[in-house]
Amino acid sequence: MSRPDAERRAAALRYDGTGAPKVVAAGRGEIAKRIIEEARAAGVPIRDDAALADALARLELQAEIPEELWLAVAETLIWAHRVDLRDLGRRAA
Repeated sequence: MSRPDAERRAAALRYDGTGAPKVVAAGRGEIAKRIIEEARAAGVPIRDDAALADALARLELQAEIPEELWLAVAETLIWAHRVDLRDLGRRAA
């Protein structure tokens, strides 16, 4: 079940291959809506994971994710990579 827009949370991560991924945007309500719109416009896969979004939204911007979130974030990055590969395959077909 999705949250009402006022309660929606979103977070954006950046991972450059060194260290841990960093939170580059986070917010709720209208800010979350904007983060999601910007991600869609850029072709970034969007995953609906309220618990992870809540945890990431509590972190400072540009903060590396803490160790206790590594597994959840790794699963999300793997998911995003698979979505990208699937979409690449569709475009090539």
